[in-house]
Amino acid sequence: MMSHSDRTLPLTVVTGATGMLGRHIVDGLLSAGRPVRAVSRRPQRAGLPPGVDVVAGDLHEPSTLDTAFTAATALVLISVPDTAAEVVACAQAAGIEHIVVVSSAAVTAGYDTTYNLPVERAVQASGLDWSIVRPGEFATNSLLIWGPSIRSSRRVIEPFPDQAGNPIHERDIADVIIADLLEPDRRGRIDTIIGPDTLTKREQVAAIAAAIGDDVTLDEVTPEQARSFYRRQGGFAADNADWLFGFSSYDAVEGGTDEPHETNTDLHGPYLTLTEVLGHPARPYAQWARDHACDFTGPH
Repeated sequence: MMSHSDRTLPLTVVTGATGMLGRHIVDGLLSAGRPVRAVSRRPQRAGLPPGVDVVAGDLHEPSTLDTAFTAATALVLISVPDTAAEVVACAQAAGIEHIVVVSSAAVTAGYDTTYNLPVERAVQASGLDWSIVRPGEFATNSLLIWGPSIRSSRRVIEPFPDQAGNPIHERDIADVIIADLLEPDRRGRIDTIIGPDTLTKREQVAAIAAAIGDDVTLDEVTPEQARSFYRRQGGFAADNADWLFGFSSYDAVEGGTDEPHETNTDLHGPYLTLTEVLGHPARPYAQWARDHACDFTGPH
C-alpha cells in the first residue's frame, strides 16, 4: 500500500503491469520515486514489488476500473479497442489528466487500422493530455514464438530466415514510456521506436545461440508448414500465425498481407532509435538475448 507521503506525488495507473513490458514500467516509476497502481485481472498472482498498489480490474470490462482510477493523475493504457472509448471516459471522469498509449509501429506503417489506431483516436479525442509510443517488433516476440522449440529441442522453425527487422528491447520501450510520464514537455508526442540493429531472423537465432552457449538449428520451411507447426504449439505464435506467415493482414483480412518478407528493409522518417528519442543508445539485440538466456533454456 502507498504511504502518506506518496499521496503528495502524482499517482500513475499501469495497465498490463504484469507483462514483460509492464513490469519494467512499474520498476522505472518506482525508481523515480513515483507511486504506482497496477491493474490486474488476478491481483493475487501479480508478483509485483512491495509498495505497488495492486488492484483488480479488466480493460475488457470498464465498470471494474473505478477503484483503479481513483485519485490517479496518469494512465499507461494498453490497447483493447472494443472498450477504449468507455475506458477513456472512465479515466477522464476519475480525474486522470494524462494518458500514455502503448500502441504499435504498425499504425505508422498503415497496417493497423482496427486494433491500436482506435485506441489512439479515443485518447486524442478526449481532450486529455496524451503521449503515444508505437514500438516496432518486440524482441520478446522471439521468445514467444521460438522459445518453446528452443527449450525442447534447440530448434527454430522459420519460413523467412532472411527477413530483416529491428527488434527492440522491452526495457527501451519502457524507458520511452517512463520519460513520457515524467517529463511534461513530452506530452503530445507520437514516437515510433525501433531497435538499433537491423537483423535477419537467421542472425537473431545466432544471437540467441551465442547467449545460451549452445547450437540452435534453424529449419527453413514453407509458410504453410510454419503455420501448421505454430498452430500446434499454441499461445502467441498460434494466435498470430496467419499474419506472421503471410496468410492475412495485420487487421486480420484473410488473403491480404502486409508483413514485409523481403531480405532487407529501408526504414527512414518516422522510425526512430532510442538515441533519437531519448538521447542515449538503445540496448542491442545481443544484450536482449543475454538478458533472456535463461528463458530459452529453463522450464517455462
